[in-house]
Amino acid sequence: MSKIAVVYWSGTGNTEAMARDVMEGARAAGAEVSLFTAAEFSADKMDEFDAVAFGCPSMGCEQLEDSEFEPMFNECEDKLNEKKIALFGSYGWGDGEWMSNWEETCINDGAVVICDPVICNNEPDAEVLETCRELGRQFV
Repeated sequence: MSKIAVVYWSGTGNTEAMARDVMEGARAAGAEVSLFTAAEFSADKMDEFDAVAFGCPSMGCEQLEDSEFEPMFNECEDKLNEKKIALFGSYGWGDGEWMSNWEETCINDGAVVICDPVICNNEPDAEVLETCRELGRQFV
């Protein structure tokens, strides 16, 4: 059985909704899944999981949330080499550049990105949430 962590930060609840559907999809496919906020997760937990889904909305000038999520993620970067990961998040404006930059960082860190990142503008609709469940299923 795969052990998967779903780690997210959410200010409005949009990315949290996406995280819950990623978790639901992985569980439905038979994985053991743990859900964490960014404040609850750290690099020392990375080795406990076969794969990690990271979720963070775009903030400011198309960047990761910088008070909780980004410091936690930066700490985890040394553990990304050959780790299966997926990325997801929402945004309120812009074109998703933050996600492209984040994915590139992960690839440069040696992560195995299992699927295209899932992003949505503002609140996730039914189609986006189904895509999040599919993302979760792809881990297993």
